[in-house]
Amino acid sequence: MKKILTLFAVVGLFAFSSCSDDKDNDTIPQAFEVKNVSLTRLTNTHYEYANDFRPFIGGDLFNDETLLIYRLTDLTNSGAPVWQLIPKTTNYDNGDVADYFFDFSKEDFVITVIASFNLATQTDLINNQTFRVVIVPSALASTLNKNNYLDVMKSLKLNESEIKKVNF
Repeated sequence: MKKILTLFAVVGLFAFSSCSDDKDNDTIPQAFEVKNVSLTRLTNTHYEYANDFRPFIGGDLFNDETLLIYRLTDLTNSGAPVWQLIPKTTNYDNGDVADYFFDFSKEDFVITVIASFNLATQTDLINNQTFRVVIVPSALASTLNKNNYLDVMKSLKLNESEIKKVNF
């Protein structure tokens, strides 16, 4: 009888020790695109776009995930998109400056542009924007060439067909 109880105790120990609500072990790379975004004016020089992750991935980020965000800045002559990593500071010839940056939590993200001039005078920075958000397991983030969107997608083994596209 003691052997059976010992066996149940050992099996129970293994069964309960393998149960965990730690979400770090299930992270996989994924990406989504937010199209036709017009940032919201907070002041003449400060605009933002904020959203939670639910419309894009159905829930929150895992504990061990980080973000890369790219902004569509142009198209090549052949129509291929040109993606620029955020954060990005643009210095203009007249001395003006515009800063694109973002922050995020497990639940949401905010993309911000702040400029030294009235952003309503340069609407290509605030209207009809397209962003690509790439969710990366933190362990892989330091190994990526983040400045090259195509390299990131190749390294993460993500295809264009896997990117969820959401219009706003």
